[in-house]
Amino acid sequence: QVQLVESGGGLVQAGGSLRLSCAASGSIFSINAMGWYRQAPGKQRELVAVVTTGGDTNYADSVQGRFTISRDNAKNTVYLRMNSLKPEDTAVYYCNARIISTKWGPSYNYWGQGTQVTVSS
Repeated sequence: QVQLVESGGGLVQAGGSLRLSCAASGSIFSINAMGWYRQAPGKQRELVAVVTTGGDTNYADSVQGRFTISRDNAKNTVYLRMNSLKPEDTAVYYCNARIISTKWGPSYNYWGQGTQVTVSS
């Protein structure tokens, strides 16, 4: 059993900052890519940022230069630092991780429960 638990969402004014955290726990042998997605009301879930085990990152164009993704492999945790927030960043943010539970086992995709980020204008 694997769980992803997110924290750090909330209400912030435009121009403000938030930091999201997501900790993976349970039966974990290794974690491949970890990332953040978001889903605004009436819209499809979209990729925000992803980070590989080696630290390579990729961002959506809409957040490039404002958001920073990082991970602590020792803690099985991924972070998303969000600066210069805009009302259009309002969404439920979901953590995602590709996890291998046993040494020779396959990897599976896991999702957190989501955390609400609301940016007021």
